[in-house]
Amino acid sequence: MKRHSVLDSEKNDNLVKQASFLAIAGIISRIIGLLYRSPLSEIIGDLGLGYYQSAYAFYTIILLISSYSIPSAISKVIAQKLTLKEYKNAHRLFLGSLIYVIVVGLVASLVLFFGASFFVEEAAIPVLRIFAPTIFVYGILGVLRGYFQAHRSMSQTSLSQVIEQIVNAAVSVGAAALFIKLSLKTLEEPADEAGRILRGVRGAQGSALGTGLGVVSALVFMAIVYFVNRPEITDRVSKDTSGKTDSYFQIFRSITGVVTPFILSTAVYNVFAPINNKIFVDLYPMLGDVSQVVATSQWGIFSGKAQVISNIPIAFSSAMAAAMIPQVSGFMAKGDAGSARNRIGLGVKSTMLISIPCAAGVFTFAAPVMLLLFPNTRPNIALGSHCLMALSVSVVLIALSTLNSSILQSIGRLNTPIINALIALGIQTVLLLIMLKFTDLGVFAVAISYTVYAGVMAVLNQMAVRKAIGYEQEIKKTFVIPLACSLIMCLVSYGLYRMILTSGCDERLAVIPAIIVAVPVYGLALILAKGVTEKELRSLPGGRIITRILKKVHLI
Repeated sequence: MKRHSVLDSEKNDNLVKQASFLAIAGIISRIIGLLYRSPLSEIIGDLGLGYYQSAYAFYTIILLISSYSIPSAISKVIAQKLTLKEYKNAHRLFLGSLIYVIVVGLVASLVLFFGASFFVEEAAIPVLRIFAPTIFVYGILGVLRGYFQAHRSMSQTSLSQVIEQIVNAAVSVGAAALFIKLSLKTLEEPADEAGRILRGVRGAQGSALGTGLGVVSALVFMAIVYFVNRPEITDRVSKDTSGKTDSYFQIFRSITGVVTPFILSTAVYNVFAPINNKIFVDLYPMLGDVSQVVATSQWGIFSGKAQVISNIPIAFSSAMAAAMIPQVSGFMAKGDAGSARNRIGLGVKSTMLISIPCAAGVFTFAAPVMLLLFPNTRPNIALGSHCLMALSVSVVLIALSTLNSSILQSIGRLNTPIINALIALGIQTVLLLIMLKFTDLGVFAVAISYTVYAGVMAVLNQMAVRKAIGYEQEIKKTFVIPLACSLIMCLVSYGLYRMILTSGCDERLAVIPAIIVAVPVYGLALILAKGVTEKELRSLPGGRIITRILKKVHLI
């Protein structure tokens, strides 16, 4: 009997299933992230969360520039070689990528450590320095993840993400409490401002340590996976009959040629976070006549709470993008544009089927969900829930722009997402400065400008994909039916929520059954509206079982 191999891309060809593995892992990781954010927020407070998010924003941008795009970029170039059965060159690309990230990651870590004072305010400097070594480790992890993604095998990356987040959660909470207690001898919040700042800094340092050790644990797991598969990898390389061996000069030129646009695109795509952080934490106190402590606390609510919640449903679009890159790249390498268009259409539709109802649910239940996950937000619930409601619209827009950005990269239009992101960034930055100067919106202005940024990106990327590959997205089943079914879902679930509230139940408890009911209501409405076909249902994890049940009750 032939053993199933994780390196056999032909057996890993179901786009939706591979994306689902990553999406499930991403959602689990984000849920774990949310669950630990609540006790972490209780320990370090909004001020500590603000210091953490300030440092995290600049850690992220250096990571984006150096290592974050490595999995997608590596999966693209290696997938092209695997499609042409050039196994020796595929492995050479893997080894060359390791050398590349070791050099770049080391430089980036040193820049972040010694240049911390240039990026963040004085109080957040020690937090940023704890983040610095993580960039070096993440680069190596990214190459290993990209290698297996190129083989259209997402389970290794998925499991490593869950391991990373579990370790991150455990260490972040434990280290934050330990660091505070070692410095102040108590977890109680000091009465003086200097004491509160020290408490916030120490707590943020503990949380940053959790991020680093989470990445280390994921790297250990992926290294074990690689060495388990190494005999098979070596055997396949030795039997390569393609007759073509690229020099290491060609390998590094290929890596640089693909990785650089990926990095620039991802960096520009995400640079809004540190830019908005700098504008709000440093400039807003002067523009709006508020203290920096107040501005940092508000930033903690927006970035550490509202944005964390809104990022959960985006996991599916990120996963779909990661799964689509090697598949579309492979089709384009063979000159099969028709199959590439079919995969693109399926990817966009699948993403919208998930993203639209999630956005509607986040908008409808913004306040109770915020209180459920972050009970200490109640004094600022209006601010937090309004930010989350504004961000809910961005869920769909970010999902669409992320997917189309990856599509453009897959078909060789590497610079287009960079140009589109720069245009969107310029518009949102000007808009944010105007709102902070002439309105009293505060951090809510950041949420609005971010949503505008996502909208501009979505439109520009969608137009670029259409022009580049002659692709036309089906509208009715992709956008109209999911939106209509989402409205039905929200009416039913919100009605149940209000009914439970009338019995005197706390809103944090009342929202749980409302969310549980929302899922089958949306699914049933989608099936009755014929928004999803039997074939599409079967492509989902557990889809065959779902299809059999629906046939028995005569719904399909």
